Amino acid sequence: MPPRRRGRFAPSPTGPLHLGSLLAAVGSYLDARAAGGDWLVRIEDVDRARESPGAADRILRTLEDFGLDWDGPVLRQSTRDAAYEAALARLAREDLVYYCSCTRAEIASAAAEARIATAPAARQRGVPPDAAEVRYPGRCRSGPARPGSRLAVRFRTVDFPAVTVVDRLQSALHQEVGATVGDFVLKRRDGFYAYQLAVVVDDAEQGITDVVRGLDLYDNTPRQRLLQAALGAPEPTYLHLPLVLEGTGAKLSKSHRALPADPAQAPLLLSTVLGWLRHPPPAVLRSAPVREQLAWAVDAWDIKLLQGVTSISAKE
Repeated sequence: MPPRRRGRFAPSPTGPLHLGSLLAAVGSYLDARAAGGDWLVRIEDVDRARESPGAADRILRTLEDFGLDWDGPVLRQSTRDAAYEAALARLAREDLVYYCSCTRAEIASAAAEARIATAPAARQRGVPPDAAEVRYPGRCRSGPARPGSRLAVRFRTVDFPAVTVVDRLQSALHQEVGATVGDFVLKRRDGFYAYQLAVVVDDAEQGITDVVRGLDLYDNTPRQRLLQAALGAPEPTYLHLPLVLEGTGAKLSKSHRALPADPAQAPLLLSTVLGWLRHPPPAVLRSAPVREQLAWAVDAWDIKLLQGVTSISAKE
């Protein structure tokens, strides 16, 4: 018998919940509930420096106001340092991590030099040299260049093959992580654990079977696949939802013009979000209480309606 489906919504508490993030929450909720599964909420506050005071509690209240009831306790990454450190220790025993003293400025400088060196080949391929990915060059792979400085911990990608991620909605993503982003950070120089490590450890701990999130996170998935393999963690399925964009093409939740999801307008806003997800409620439900709209949407949920949709205009 297949495991019970478990989805999750994992916002970062950097501010109030915006409509773009609400779309991800509603999509993940519908996907889990339509399968008769659980839906969990996790607060991704591993980076305490970016957290806005009180934002986590406001996000949780907003989810409740929109009828998005979750199962079990809310997991907060700020309480999970011991689990992340245990994962790092396991990777260290396998010689899959190393210490790195490089600053962002040093990495950017190395990337600029690499672009200059590869410019002729890039021109031959018709690719502008400044379009290249910023890739960590492996400078500290044999030991930190400046051992006395603050050190990050990086994942050693050189021994891993290319990764192909098959998404339930988007085209498959094929990536050689080492060649694209290089050895990536698992613990930062400031002591905070990185998103890539935390999300893999927490998804495994919570038994997440289905990750439903925004398309902006799709290119993170190959790195997470490598970590899942290295840690012996289960591989969830993935569904990356279209992004809500402004008329300028900017992601709505990143725009200074993006407004919080106002609970006072919850029925209207939920109807709008369901329309963005290509599940517009019938006319008689468009101003109905949120739980009535959600009950209809759970029964109607069909991701085939989103085929070919990679972005949504906020003006729709």
